[in-house]
Amino acid sequence: MTAGDDVLAGVEAPDPAVLDAAFGALAGGRSLSSAQQDLLRSMLAVIWEMGREGVDVGDLKIADAALGEMAEAFRVFRPYRSVRKVTMFGSARTQRQDPVYLLARDLAAHLAAAGWMVVTGAGPGIMAAGTEGAGREHAFGVNIRLPHEEGANPFIAQDPKLVEMRYFFTRKLMLMKESHAYAVLPGGFGTQDECYELLTLLQTGKAEPAPVVLVETPGGTYWEGWQRFVTEEAVKPGWVSPGDVCLYRVANTVDEAAGEILGFYRNYHSSRWVGDLLVIRLQVSPSPSELADLNRRFDDIVVSGKIRSAAPFPPERSSHDHLELARVALRFDKFHYSRLRELIDALNECTG
Repeated sequence: MTAGDDVLAGVEAPDPAVLDAAFGALAGGRSLSSAQQDLLRSMLAVIWEMGREGVDVGDLKIADAALGEMAEAFRVFRPYRSVRKVTMFGSARTQRQDPVYLLARDLAAHLAAAGWMVVTGAGPGIMAAGTEGAGREHAFGVNIRLPHEEGANPFIAQDPKLVEMRYFFTRKLMLMKESHAYAVLPGGFGTQDECYELLTLLQTGKAEPAPVVLVETPGGTYWEGWQRFVTEEAVKPGWVSPGDVCLYRVANTVDEAAGEILGFYRNYHSSRWVGDLLVIRLQVSPSPSELADLNRRFDDIVVSGKIRSAAPFPPERSSHDHLELARVALRFDKFHYSRLRELIDALNECTG
């Protein structure tokens, strides 16, 4: 049963034949998979129910704008889904002569030279530093329309890889959804909001495992003070588990920050769920002795069985999902995501 089935329980549903005809017209002659059709039915079912409930015009405007913004962002990012991306967060107030601006610019240039693309909020300050360093060819902008800002910075303005958004929540979704790493530089309420939400998503498994590097210049006190607050006011009272601090790293140079981001993908490639198994795709499979060591060190997060080498599973084969890569599989407890991060770090040390 799909979400749409739940919504339409006890309600007269749209005629399936009408929906099938609509799907054919919308797809422009392309065939839609059963999963695509199910999800489109679910979305249409929600719209159907909203219409029957007489949802207020204001609420419909929010839903309409949010869906439109996401659809536009999906369209812009789709051709680049195979390219690694880093999202850079930081203050819009950072000046071009500030050493933090120069550090952000140089980090973006370093990662672009390594084949990555850089995603920012497209505004001034650190966002401009990121797009300037990456260069227009390697940059994306996800801009928020604010009355006191003039629009996108000149390094990304008018670029086809620029998305304009009205809502912070859709903007934040795309800044996080499309990236494989995150660099956070000093900033105000908005930067802190993005940093905490990102760590929350990683801590709860609502985001794919990814490196988060908190960047400032040598001798800076911003992240030192932030870490002190987290340790004294969040970890010690028990609001945050001590192990969760491994979800981020602090770096003071371009080499440190880039090393953390690029090193995360030294052996680790990606992961996905296949039934109750977490499948971790790797460049190199661990040797039998390395696998035995992993099982000894990480048995606390395995619900049953062992961490084992595996071949591609049927759902992966049917979707041609990185079949060339090595794999390990485990029944992960879906709770200790900081320990999962430590497992990925250990897998990155494997030489096969």
